[in-house]
Amino acid sequence: MNPAIPDIGPWELALGLIFILLAGLASLAFGLRLGRDLAIGTARTFIQLFIMGYVLSIVFGLGSPWPTLAIFLVMIVSAARIVRGRVGKASAAYGMPVFLSMLASYSLVSVLVVGVIVGAKPWWEPRYFLPIAGMVIGNSMTALAVSLERLFSELRSGRDAVEMRLTLGADVNEASRDVVAAAVRAGMMPSIASLMGVGLVFLPGMMTGQILAGADPMTAIRYQIVVMLMLVGSTALCSVAAVLWVRRRCFGSGHRLII
Repeated sequence: MNPAIPDIGPWELALGLIFILLAGLASLAFGLRLGRDLAIGTARTFIQLFIMGYVLSIVFGLGSPWPTLAIFLVMIVSAARIVRGRVGKASAAYGMPVFLSMLASYSLVSVLVVGVIVGAKPWWEPRYFLPIAGMVIGNSMTALAVSLERLFSELRSGRDAVEMRLTLGADVNEASRDVVAAAVRAGMMPSIASLMGVGLVFLPGMMTGQILAGADPMTAIRYQIVVMLMLVGSTALCSVAAVLWVRRRCFGSGHRLII
């Protein structure tokens, strides 16, 4: 029988705000001007997670794939908007490539993990699909933002080299191959670094949650291994697809670099 999970009540949640207070004091001490972002982020964390908890408690009992897929789509749209906010404005339109790359890669990875590796029946079982999809989206979203930032910065800083290759007869792929490689590498490095340190340096969230819930540690470890592998795969798929697609939009007619 699994041990009872200690409850976290309102007072315990309020006590957790001490950590935000510490971050706020650090911001004041060093003039970081992060107080507003900390306050908004904390408020959004409380509001969004409580709303999601309420929605999930309803979705889990419906037995229909459509609410699950609707939430999945909302998560992807929200992630695409966050990426746009992180990367900022650019001469090349990248909103639709980012969204469609996310939709395709995250759907493929989530369905493969939940339906094939975990073997949930049905594959869209919300108790499995939404948490796993959320981990895929959350981790790959950050990597994609880093990749696009690097793509744009490398194209701007290396404009002369790229344009010189184009004038010498190289096509867009050849002229920007190094830029694409640097962008994808930048996005993938954090997930690879996590592979190096997992288990030795830190215990990831899914494994920790399962152990706290009373699962056998070896079962939790096997789940966590799958999660770590899927995060690397989803990061690679999404970053490569989005960077290659957006790269094409950075060149206008006559292979002219427009960014």
